[in-house]
Amino acid sequence: MWDRIEGSWKQFSGKAKEQWGKLTDDDLTVIAGKRDQLAGKIQERYGYAKDKAEEEIRAFETRHAEDKSFRS
Repeated sequence: MWDRIEGSWKQFSGKAKEQWGKLTDDDLTVIAGKRDQLAGKIQERYGYAKDKAEEEIRAFETRHAEDKSFRS
């Protein structure tokens, strides 16, 4: 699924901003659809351990799996 998110980053970044409001527009630009970059920024902004950031990303992926903007 992540390859579709990366390819639809403009739509995804808005949803990411809704989910993780502490991420700045600059953060989202730097992340540029890269999953590892997103995890790192979530850790940095929220003080989460890597496992917690990954858990949140997996839950987010699951919630948006049916989103048409992420389908290939």
